Amino acid sequence: MIAIAASAQQAHPNLLPGIASADIALTYNLERAKIASSSCGCFWLNGAAAEVAVPFYRGFSATGSFGGAHASNITPGVDLSKFTYVFGPRYTYDISHYSGIATRGYSTHLFGEALFGGTHAFSSSFPSPGGLVTSANSFAMQLGGGLDVALSRGFGVRALQVDYIRTSLPNNASNTQNDLRIAFGITYRAGKKN
Repeated sequence: MIAIAASAQQAHPNLLPGIASADIALTYNLERAKIASSSCGCFWLNGAAAEVAVPFYRGFSATGSFGGAHASNITPGVDLSKFTYVFGPRYTYDISHYSGIATRGYSTHLFGEALFGGTHAFSSSFPSPGGLVTSANSFAMQLGGGLDVALSRGFGVRALQVDYIRTSLPNNASNTQNDLRIAFGITYRAGKKN
């Protein structure tokens, strides 16, 4: 038993003991949001996110995502910046054998996830009992999934990710935001390769 643990640690020296692999992604994100007091008042937040998924059982992973986004001039003179941190389960399914991509030495994975945490919004205007404040915190939920195509040496691309983002920042209306986020970027599998 000790020899197996030592062998695993030597095979993957960059990971914590007991972790055979970890999927890492860096993405560029576009998030469609809306101003509560208007019929649409829609705008796009631009941002980036980093995430880590550690597989633990038959396609299931423990996942954490940390991202930031910004929109300028959502109303005259008002910007919005936010930082979101969410955690939860992900399920990944290998579809290489359906797509035929595996025959060319690549692999393709679909994933779905349900992540929960918080968001901190700042450099904006939020109603409060004492008047307007420039920052606020709230619960955050991210439900969605995406498509990853593994290339070589652990690197790959996140071809597409689509998420429903729900937050509860104060807005003088429902105090709820229901946003759509689209993301794409690069991936890397540390440890055991695809």
